[in-house]
Amino acid sequence: MALFTLPELRAQLTREQRLIGLDPGSKTIGVALSDVLLTLASPYGSIKRGKLKVNAGEVLAIARKEGAGGLVVGLPLSMDGTAGPAAQAARDWTLALSEATGLPATLWDERLSSAAVNRFLVGEADLTRKKRAEVVDRAAAAWMLQGALNAGG
Repeated sequence: MALFTLPELRAQLTREQRLIGLDPGSKTIGVALSDVLLTLASPYGSIKRGKLKVNAGEVLAIARKEGAGGLVVGLPLSMDGTAGPAAQAARDWTLALSEATGLPATLWDERLSSAAVNRFLVGEADLTRKKRAEVVDRAAAAWMLQGALNAGG
């Protein structure tokens, strides 16, 4: 399965299907979920990063439970907007995940999502470092998915 642009992905959704936002890290994958109108992203949870087959099963279970029809995966571009090794790894992982789940996917620039969420959690929410670590992955996934939803398409 090929990767799609955001407008192509949205066009494939049936009425009231949601999008899942994924922020893949080295240890955990942050998960966010859109509403059925594709206007609001909310943190959903996190998945321990592991074998693709296991992670694909977990993502597919969420999609079935929540009525999601597509994936928006964070693309870690360099600060200058270029795609380095991490971006290529994310692209390869997203293609494999899409193939394994049968869900169409797109990539979305995730630069500074974790930094923005951490800044908010330190300054506004006043969470301890341990509490921040528990919520930052799913909050970063929601931040990234919200950016994609705001861009429309």
